[in-house]
Amino acid sequence: MAKTLLSRRLMLAALAGTSMVAAGFGLVGTAAAQEARIAAVVQSLDTEFNVLWADAANRHPLVEDGTIALTVLDGRMDALQQSNQFDTAIAEGYDAIIFVPVDINAGNDPVQRAMEAGIPVIGSNTLISDTDLYESYISSNDVEAGRILAESVIEKMGGSGNVVIVEGMIGQSAQVQRLEGIEEALAANPDVTVLEQRTANWSRAEALSLVENWLISRGGEINGIIAQNDEMAIGALEAVKAAGLDPAEVPVAGVDGVTDALLAVQRGEMMSTLQDADAQAQGAIDLAMAAIEGEGYEPRAAVWDVNGGEMAWDGGQSQQYSVPWVPVTADNVEDLLAMRQNQ
Repeated sequence: MAKTLLSRRLMLAALAGTSMVAAGFGLVGTAAAQEARIAAVVQSLDTEFNVLWADAANRHPLVEDGTIALTVLDGRMDALQQSNQFDTAIAEGYDAIIFVPVDINAGNDPVQRAMEAGIPVIGSNTLISDTDLYESYISSNDVEAGRILAESVIEKMGGSGNVVIVEGMIGQSAQVQRLEGIEEALAANPDVTVLEQRTANWSRAEALSLVENWLISRGGEINGIIAQNDEMAIGALEAVKAAGLDPAEVPVAGVDGVTDALLAVQRGEMMSTLQDADAQAQGAIDLAMAAIEGEGYEPRAAVWDVNGGEMAWDGGQSQQYSVPWVPVTADNVEDLLAMRQNQ
């Protein structure tokens, strides 16, 4: 059961051997004492999707009006860095932590430490392997994303031919689960052969180099490219074009709906599926506040059915919330680009 903000802080102060005044929380019942402090430990602020996520979190109505003091911490794609950031957030007595983990397994211990300190942890976007440790989590189904990826390329190939798979950072939940979905699609299409499969660590530059090498070594054998995110798909697309190949003849697909991917879809050069950073980030803020304030909390993000969105809020009491994917098509890409420009 969620504790009140005040009771959480009293408990944390007692654990630390300090008084509320000594901890800097002021007099009980004051507005200052009731400001919620939330730390968001994210993978990296060097990738567009994570920046979109952080920007969306900062646009949450309660962050904008000062009800929530949000601190976004850059994990720099380093699980140890994220673990240290958890220790800092615990020591500083944050009321809740939102976690976008770098590694599916290494993220378990920091979450366990926070929960033992009485600080609820909300998962968002990528996940840890022991999701039972979360107070709740909100993400999109990455197995489904993998299937969408593979099926879109296979369909463009006419159901047969050779593909290469560009994977994300090994050990992240998105890499693991998207690969599972890709393999399900491949198993259903036995006339498709995987020629090469390697990580490019979610990086456009690494994917460009990797696919350039494959195109040289494999000549004209490659009929399609399945990339586990848009950054790598764009790098693969650049390699295809640099080799003088027609993107229509070597279809490329990615996931996330980053701006350059939307523009490439608009040009008819690749396929993408948008991952809703706004819903995942702002939904996580609402779930963190529900964990802090309890069942009476009313969500503010537009993603929830109470605000005209698509997901049932369910009082903020469910452990898992799944944000729908948005296939990027010729019919909706203009609207998605306009929305991006207005953010």
